[in-house]
Amino acid sequence: MNLPIGESIRRLRRERGLTQEELAEKLSVSFQAVSKWETGVGLPDLAQIPRIAGVFGVTTDAVFAYDLAQREQQVESICQEAFKFRFTDPRKSREILEKGLEEFPNNEIILNNVLCVIDYRQNPDEMILLASRLADKARLDDVRYDALRYLSYAYKAKGELDAAEAALEQIPEIYFTKLEEQANVLEGEKRINAAKSQKWLSIASAVEMMEILAEELAKSGRTEASRKELRRAAAILDAVKDDPDYDRDLDPLAESLHGKIDR
Repeated sequence: MNLPIGESIRRLRRERGLTQEELAEKLSVSFQAVSKWETGVGLPDLAQIPRIAGVFGVTTDAVFAYDLAQREQQVESICQEAFKFRFTDPRKSREILEKGLEEFPNNEIILNNVLCVIDYRQNPDEMILLASRLADKARLDDVRYDALRYLSYAYKAKGELDAAEAALEQIPEIYFTKLEEQANVLEGEKRINAAKSQKWLSIASAVEMMEILAEELAKSGRTEASRKELRRAAAILDAVKDDPDYDRDLDPLAESLHGKIDR
């Protein structure tokens, strides 16, 4: 998909984290000129194209015809490769993502995946720095909300509960998911796939909430009620382990529950 040159310049500028004024300064033109290029009111001189490409670190072809579809596919491939190691080797996962950022600087999808491999308990300040940046500048709502979620985790790790709550308050309350509605509306394999995906998300969410509830009951001295909640949560996971679509990512949660029950 070839985009107008102004749109290409705008997307490249934003990916590099540059303002119109900063780009104008690097090119020795006025920021009004950059604004006109990006809105399609004017076009840069052909002699300026190599310099523009040099500032962005891309080819002149990329400036003339920035292939957004291809870029999105490449970004998706990077994130999928990194996901393979997210739980088993977070360091390797991050290395893949960092290498991807060299090719696609400031890409919010890749940066959002970086959030998932930062240990916010060990490095809360690093998490706060990146999550705050994404929460403030991300164009995609799901990236912004994810950033706010991780921001709250990092603030909690630092004991700054007011800041954690303030981050959560910026996330809208949603009472249904896209997958739920796809399962309700679509038919055939699409309906099956949506229902399966939502099933495992719902199971994981319910069990995690039960574990949290048990933790708080234990803190308040209601030990037996806490143990019962843990046993119920563990029973849910035990009941679905023979499902051929069982999500192996639930295994650590199951092990954690049984460990707490056996204490």
